[in-house]
Amino acid sequence: MRTKNKYWIIAGILNLITFFLHLIGGQLDLVNPMVESSLIVEKSSQLIGAWNMATIILLVSSYVLLSAGFGKKYTGNTQMIKLIGYLNLSFCLPFIIASFYYGLLVPQ
Repeated sequence: MRTKNKYWIIAGILNLITFFLHLIGGQLDLVNPMVESSLIVEKSSQLIGAWNMATIILLVSSYVLLSAGFGKKYTGNTQMIKLIGYLNLSFCLPFIIASFYYGLLVPQ
């Protein structure tokens, strides 16, 4: 019988919510204004590429967490689950530091 891991399921759901917020909110708040700005096309495309990479990482890591949480795949690979956790924490640090440094809320 497959065992469920509620913590991994919760992490997967939160990660999936973050994916949708990043996908929709980032498009409206970041990508659309950047495309409409006078920024050089090369710089704009690089920033959009990095934004899309983060979006893909959120989606794939959500799939891995939920698959492991429901006991379908990756259940024996706790190292990969830990790596996703460390990756998410390390993604947060630049935004936390920037929030304190610039004295404003950076919601990402």
